[in-house]
Amino acid sequence: MRVEQLSIDIVGLAGACSYALDCIEAELVNVKNKHGKRVAYISVCMAKYCAIQGDALQDLAICALLHDNALTQYISEEVQKYPDTDIKNDLSENKTNMHCVYGEKNITKIPFKTDISNVILYHHEHADGTGPFRKKWHEIPLFSRIIHLADIVDIIGNSIESDDRWNFICQYLSKNKDRLFDSECVNAFLKGFAKESFMCLRDDSFESKLWEIIPREKQFFDWETCKNVADFFAKIVDYKSPFTSRHSIGVAEKASLLAKYMGYDSITVQKMYLAGALHDIGKMAVGNEILEKPDKLTDDEFSKMKNHAGYTYLILSEVNDFEDIRDWAAFHHEKLNGKGYPFGKTADELNEPERMMACVDIYQALTEDRPYKKGLSHEKTCDILDDMSQKGFIDSDISKTIRECFGRI
Repeated sequence: MRVEQLSIDIVGLAGACSYALDCIEAELVNVKNKHGKRVAYISVCMAKYCAIQGDALQDLAICALLHDNALTQYISEEVQKYPDTDIKNDLSENKTNMHCVYGEKNITKIPFKTDISNVILYHHEHADGTGPFRKKWHEIPLFSRIIHLADIVDIIGNSIESDDRWNFICQYLSKNKDRLFDSECVNAFLKGFAKESFMCLRDDSFESKLWEIIPREKQFFDWETCKNVADFFAKIVDYKSPFTSRHSIGVAEKASLLAKYMGYDSITVQKMYLAGALHDIGKMAVGNEILEKPDKLTDDEFSKMKNHAGYTYLILSEVNDFEDIRDWAAFHHEKLNGKGYPFGKTADELNEPERMMACVDIYQALTEDRPYKKGLSHEKTCDILDDMSQKGFIDSDISKTIRECFGRI
């Protein structure tokens, strides 16, 4: 029997995730909104000058968009190992080898069409061998060298308020040629990336040009590949806070299990897994001082916390033909009585998969261990869900089905 395959705008999904990563990086170094997309645009312009095209150009764009995919993991694990570590200073001193190692391993879950081995691993290397791994330019993949230059150019370019940014960047590259950057990449930037292209980075016009160079074509993927992609993004989200170290993966697994149990087709089951993995991606835009506060949140803090579901909606709206997955993911805090968030949807406005995701999110949150509490049993959790359904918060039929379905695990 032929297994149906899910089609995904993988480039758009990488672009959407790059915004979430920007939110994390903005807390650490001087980057501004759409940093990942600007790095991707600079990179593909340089690559085109080097006669790179087709699948290779698309793979470079995805790598550039996700070049710092391991930031949340690096921060979480380093802080856990070394509580006194000044992460901001640690990054600024370029002690980033573990961040690169994690990122290289993570990105293997993304379905690339060409060989991108070591691109993420060496994207902070210097041409003269003074980078984290002491590799010289001829030992570093071209894509790594391109992303390295594009990354630094964008950070520096956004730190300069002067209208003379272009000349400053050109002088900076020339000064650091054969030290930080190799001659091939410096030449590719200066010849393939004109002043006009550089200046458009200050507004949003560059983004449409990026998508003209890198078409947003949907691709069909088998279930294993879809699961790998979902797990990649869930890992980024869950490492945001050790309080929820496996929450997104847990929601993804249970949402797909419930969908299958309720008789949904294989495509819907896969979409539910992806929606579950991405449902909290908006938390990347919320500070950990709120996410990890052990005490009751103030009204202002709770308002900011509630924004995460709205951010999920906005982030996933960037992906082509992703409306179902976006809504199933973003509406997980909506209630049937219209008192949920972020949109205050009512029962008539919430379809069954959206209701399912809300129930699964609650179930997963109640049953998982947190640093400040032990997870509840299946029976106790189901009793709470039944109580919530009686109060008009969630769907009673789904609550009953969860008792049956998850009781078999």
